[in-house]
Amino acid sequence: MEARKLRLAIPNGSLQQATVDLFCKAGYNMSISGRSYHPIVDDEELDCLLVRPQEQPRYVQDGLIDAGITGFDCIRETNSDVVEVLEMAYSKVSRRPTRWVFVVPDASPIRTVSDLEGKRIATEMVNLTREFLESRGVHALVEYSYGATEVKPGLLADAIMDATETGSSIRANNLRIVDTVIESTPRFIASKQAWEDPWKRQKIEDISLMLRGAIAALGKVWLSMNVKRADLDAVIAILPALDKPTVASLSDPDWVDVTTIVDEDLVHQIAPRLKKAGARGIVEYPLNKIIE
Repeated sequence: MEARKLRLAIPNGSLQQATVDLFCKAGYNMSISGRSYHPIVDDEELDCLLVRPQEQPRYVQDGLIDAGITGFDCIRETNSDVVEVLEMAYSKVSRRPTRWVFVVPDASPIRTVSDLEGKRIATEMVNLTREFLESRGVHALVEYSYGATEVKPGLLADAIMDATETGSSIRANNLRIVDTVIESTPRFIASKQAWEDPWKRQKIEDISLMLRGAIAALGKVWLSMNVKRADLDAVIAILPALDKPTVASLSDPDWVDVTTIVDEDLVHQIAPRLKKAGARGIVEYPLNKIIE
């Protein structure tokens, strides 16, 4: 009997490496060789291929792909009927959502969405843009942009509807944001056909569990330290934690071991305070997953 496989789409493009890294943190040894469109993974039940996130929702909807990772914006743009299994707060830049925004030159007289009436707008998200404008009662010429969208305002279009995470590129190009159309994060999606198949659904849910754990561990570290019982309250007062720190007895009854999970970017702030409060042998461990 032929072994069953789940066809899984990995987004190529800007999210490709971040997604591969996330799967590795989740426990899947994944890599992409050269120009191959078939990522290698150490799970014989997965058949992976690289697919543009803009195309994934339709392929998943039609059952050509069992599951994939795409953006909420792409799901909305294609109006695809898929199962959203997991919202995934990660990206190539930060854990912030991607914002799709109307953008104009700094000197443009356009100040509000209403000012876009009768204007030419360039974007990769034509349907989203049209739907948003229609909901505001604004009529404009919305054209598909094949790339280099940020150079078009003031030259080839009155405005653009483009994606940004930090807004730094917009400011660097002497542009400004008029309004936000949608905020988007990556989503782990599945076809309804796969979701109704018990074996595939279980496989998808297993992957989702591991990815959720890897995402929860992003930016977190495990801290361990030895503390005299007399100093315990002072040390614990310094520690932020997901829950309460774990305190375990040591062979010396006057000392305990304290462990907790904290944001990595806090360690350089609290480690000196912990030592001053009496903590000794402070050790920082990287985390791959936090599975609740």
